[in-house]
Amino acid sequence: MELVRHFTATAFIVHGQSVALHWHKKVKAWLPPGGHIETNEDPVQAVLREVLEETGLMCEVVPTGESLELAYPTQVDPPYTIMVEDIHDPIQGFHHHIDMIYFCRPVASMNSMVDGWQWVTKKQLMDGDSLLLDDGPAEPPPEDVRILGVRAIEFISIS
Repeated sequence: MELVRHFTATAFIVHGQSVALHWHKKVKAWLPPGGHIETNEDPVQAVLREVLEETGLMCEVVPTGESLELAYPTQVDPPYTIMVEDIHDPIQGFHHHIDMIYFCRPVASMNSMVDGWQWVTKKQLMDGDSLLLDDGPAEPPPEDVRILGVRAIEFISIS
């Protein structure tokens, strides 16, 4: 049986010394916003669309790498990293997400942030603190989320 792979994009949104996370009920983990890259979207378009849809925040991608000075062709900001994640979906079955990870920051008022999102501090991430759930016990974010959240905060604080 051939392994199915989906291309996705994820945003670590940084505000001050915190990143936005929510409890993903299907995955049962604290995660940043993100989702599938749709037909005719590049990864930056996808990550910004997913952020707006999921959080209500208008954001920008913070470039984490160098770009070439070219008049043509246009360039798409590269992700900070690309991860291959195992997905166990009861409907679509086992597959992989090839996940392009971006660091982002809000560019407009944050009064419109959708309920269910929490600003998680660098200290909470570094300490592996459990975050409170509305309908269950507290859980810490997964290791990759904690490490990438800290890296995003540190990168954006110096850029």
